[in-house]
Amino acid sequence: MRTAHQMIVENDGIADTLELRRESTLARGDVMGEICHHLAPFQVGEKPISGDTVIAKDLTIDSLAIMDMVMELEDRFDVSIPMNVVAEIHTVDQLADTILKLHARR
Repeated sequence: MRTAHQMIVENDGIADTLELRRESTLARGDVMGEICHHLAPFQVGEKPISGDTVIAKDLTIDSLAIMDMVMELEDRFDVSIPMNVVAEIHTVDQLADTILKLHARR
């Protein structure tokens, strides 16, 4: 879904209306897919990565790799996750929810 915003620009006494469009929604499936793609190398055994997966406990990932992943996700979805919020994220669902919430605020 796209939303349109109007901006009136005036130059030399002539006013014109510009339509500004930006992506307003992000599909949860896209976010979950991207997170799972980043976490796949750290998967243990045949147990699939799901929303309930506890990132630091259920996977063989260290804190440095988690921070690298978070930075890549921030770049991918054009969001910035504060460090205090990152510390409170434990599951894949929580990470996806955080990205979706921050993306909606842009």
